Amino acid sequence: MIDNNCAYCVEGELVEKFGIKICELETCKVYLFKEQSHRGRVIAAHKKHVGDMTELTPEERCSYFEDIAKISSALRKIFNPQKINYGAYGDTGSHLHFHLVPKYKDEYEWGGVFLMNPDRVYLDDAEYADMINEIREALKEEDAG
Repeated sequence: MIDNNCAYCVEGELVEKFGIKICELETCKVYLFKEQSHRGRVIAAHKKHVGDMTELTPEERCSYFEDIAKISSALRKIFNPQKINYGAYGDTGSHLHFHLVPKYKDEYEWGGVFLMNPDRVYLDDAEYADMINEIREALKEEDAG
């Protein structure tokens, strides 16, 4: 099911305001979050338009969390964060998605909740492209391993 008014379902201008598509996994679309105060921050949006994980079957939910674990493992290999925070809020959006936010000791927002969009750090196109390629390659390695 898709919703033609949902940014994640239609992947148009709304998503492009805050994210760049990296790839699709079995259950989700993976986006690089343009605001990179937390180096490596991504979003994993479920392919089905559901508002909550309880709307998935147990098998779908398990597969989605397997994909989130795969993404997390790839981010750990590339960026070596001390912690990855996971956020699934959705107060204003009704499409199930998780923010995977690498956190680094003694850096921005360590020990606290991450801001949805701190509007501090943006990269140039080449830096985004390099980061996306690194993440794609690491995800391929996760699939092979």
